[in-house]
Order: sequence, then structure tokens, then C-alpha cells
Amino acid sequence: MGMTVNDYYKILEVDYDATDENIRLSYRKLALKWHPDKHKGDSAVTAKFQEINEAYNVLIDPDKRFEYDLTGIYEIDKYTLREYLARFKGMILTCNGLGISHTSTW
Repeated sequence: MGMTVNDYYKILEVDYDATDENIRLSYRKLALKWHPDKHKGDSAVTAKFQEINEAYNVLIDPDKRFEYDLTGIYEIDKYTLREYLARFKGMILTCNGLGISHTSTW
């Protein structure tokens, strides 16, 4: 372990239920701001730019985003309550997320 998993939504500065268009717009803004050509020779900027690209490539692809949303970071101490509820509302609102088993009486 010890592997750090980044919150791609925070990297791209978008909400957890962001549309593809919002993701694209935020990516463009951040890519322009952090592009290595604007910051000659700064390895920290290059690393940030690569992180932004990685986040974008996952969140813009529906299959990768779905997989990330299921297996992304779960370190609840890193979230405010509002962020936690926004991040995990899909799981929270399902029967299994609430610990309710599906029965035919519903």
C-alpha cells in the first residue's frame, strides 16, 4: 500500500456530478494555466499538468469514470460532509448503499 490515489474531481475543480461539458471546460482552463510551455523548466508544473491530463482522461471516458467512481478514494476524513455526500450520493441512494436488501414486498 502507501499508494496515493488522487481525487480527479478535485484536480479538475469540478463537482462530482459534473457534466462532460463542465469537465471539458475546466480541463481546458487548467491545461492552459498549467501548460509546461508557459513555465519553462519547472518540473512541478509539468507534474501538475500530467496530473490534470490523467484526471481528464479518466473522467471524460464514461467507462473509466464509472470504474473510478466505484473504486476511487474512500478516505472519508479527507472530505467535508458536503463533499462526501456529493461524492458518494449514487451509492448512498441505492438499496445496497443503505444496507437494504431487495425484496419482492417493495
